[in-house]
Amino acid sequence: MREAPEKPAEPAASAAAPPPEGEGPGRRRFIIFATASSAILMVSIDGTIVATALHTLTRELHTSLTWSTWTITVYQLGQIVSLPIAGRLSDSLGRRRMFLAYVTVFTLSSLLAGFATSIYVLIALRFTQALGGGGLMPSTMGVVADLFTRDRDRWLGLVTSFFPVGALLGPTLGGFIVTYSTWRAIFFINVPVGVVVLLLLLLLLPPARAVRVRIDLPGAGLLGAALLTVMFGLNQFADRGVRSPLPWSLLAGGAVLVAAFLRHERRAEQAILPPALLRRPAFAVVNGINIVYGAAAFGVFTLVPTYAQLAYGLTPLAAGSLLSVRAIGMAGLSVTSSMLLRRVGYRAPMVLGFLILAAGLLLISLPPATGPFTWLGISALVCGVGVGIAGPPSNNAAVQLMPDQVAAISGLRAMFRQTGGIIAITLAAVAVGSGPGEAQALSRVFLVFAILTVLLVPLIFRVPERSAA
Repeated sequence: MREAPEKPAEPAASAAAPPPEGEGPGRRRFIIFATASSAILMVSIDGTIVATALHTLTRELHTSLTWSTWTITVYQLGQIVSLPIAGRLSDSLGRRRMFLAYVTVFTLSSLLAGFATSIYVLIALRFTQALGGGGLMPSTMGVVADLFTRDRDRWLGLVTSFFPVGALLGPTLGGFIVTYSTWRAIFFINVPVGVVVLLLLLLLLPPARAVRVRIDLPGAGLLGAALLTVMFGLNQFADRGVRSPLPWSLLAGGAVLVAAFLRHERRAEQAILPPALLRRPAFAVVNGINIVYGAAAFGVFTLVPTYAQLAYGLTPLAAGSLLSVRAIGMAGLSVTSSMLLRRVGYRAPMVLGFLILAAGLLLISLPPATGPFTWLGISALVCGVGVGIAGPPSNNAAVQLMPDQVAAISGLRAMFRQTGGIIAITLAAVAVGSGPGEAQALSRVFLVFAILTVLLVPLIFRVPERSAA
């Protein structure tokens, strides 16, 4: 009778060496999961928490809104550079080592960002912060896949669910901090969380076996340099005007870097953009839609809190809650849309979602028919409904191109959407810097992107439809 409990202990001990089982009982794996997921939540929150502080950053760092928006776009740029190579770095150098490195980079850069005294230092630190944060997502997925061999899909799905939660919490948390404290606390709040995550994973995370893999570092460098050059070129239109040769020279340099990147990708092993995809016309269609989708759904909408503060004098807390309202609409409709895909296919919900999104952006650009907060809240909810309906079918349409490479396609989809967001925010900042007034210029930006979203609808009919089961 006394030997009975010892029988299950023997396989647990013998399975201690492989990463999937860990060294101890199942409780340890759940602690690691919760700790790693809290890091993902932290990174997700940081993607939107700054949106409510742009007006404050502009005033307190004595800069322009054109430069303040870089704190958002450069964060997206850092993730674009980091995401394609972070997973392979983790495989090559060991998941434990790289996970701890990413957490350290993110936490340290957050601490330094809180002490920044100029917008240029803050922009550089936001880029560094994004390099660390961008590496945490693929690293977390790898760690969770190693620890949970049974029901792996369920646990990986739980990890990804922390991103919309972060998008929901970030704007309201940022608005609360800016209203009742200082904008610097937006970055300081990451430090204790990062330190706790670092210490727990240092103690609990088992070492993983490194595997030799090829990493497309030149491709990532060329992509990042091309986007940064184009961003800076567009930014210079606001600072120097269209007659200056500098912005045009930078845009030409960006075009050369894009051409060099595409040429490199056709020859590179383990390319960021697989050559097989580059040769398919549907790839250009789907990711052209992803760029506009990212621009309209996530790019310009990030500026809604700033618009609410400039145009209507809303507090940062009230303005930030508008993004949370949109997130609620997204969460509610994305589930319904996902469940209906098998019945209605991809194109119909994409068309409907894009038209609803355009209607929401149009409402934001119009003078309010009720109180400003109520009007903008309704508009944000409409936008969220549109994004929620269009999101799942556009996600699956991209996967349809190469069903056997879901991970690669998912990464590319995120990359193109973030690129669209970067371009949209940069163009909006240029319009604000060149326009008659910041609030009026932003209103026109929302109207332009509403029209652009409607003009995109005919292209949706060239998207590959769902294959029969």
